[in-house]
Amino acid sequence: MPTNDNKATRADLFARLDALGMATTTRDHAPVGTVAESEALYREIPGGHTKNLFLKDAKGRLYLIVAWTGTAIDLKRLPARLGSARLSFGNPDAMMTVLGVTPGSVTAFAAMNDRDRQVTVVIDKALISFDEINCHPLENTATTTIARDDLLEFLRASGHDPVVLDLS
Repeated sequence: MPTNDNKATRADLFARLDALGMATTTRDHAPVGTVAESEALYREIPGGHTKNLFLKDAKGRLYLIVAWTGTAIDLKRLPARLGSARLSFGNPDAMMTVLGVTPGSVTAFAAMNDRDRQVTVVIDKALISFDEINCHPLENTATTTIARDDLLEFLRASGHDPVVLDLS
């Protein structure tokens, strides 16, 4: 179970994945906080690579957007697709409080820290076209590869039924 201020650690994540019977592989690397910094890994690690946005709408609703790195996301048009109010980036304090991660380490796996289900998890339709998906394991010093269906089931097991949308 989580040990760090009730937020899961990398070891907690791997224990949870193991308990769910989900096979993953993880590759350690230098810290990467942006898509641009991650580009070299795309050639080395097969599968769909993610970019993640922690967003808040004008009504206070929170969203975790998990998109394929090749998808251009238009934040001005996204509210219409989500059925939300105007969107802005969530602040780092809220990110840590709700998802238990810092900027640069946002990941679909952080949904396991949102025990109060404050965040709506939105998955890019382009991302789920990949059989394997690559995510940070709650820290940006590694990349974990997981089967697409296992990632979706992991999210459901964390209490988040992901919304799949065409974000392009």
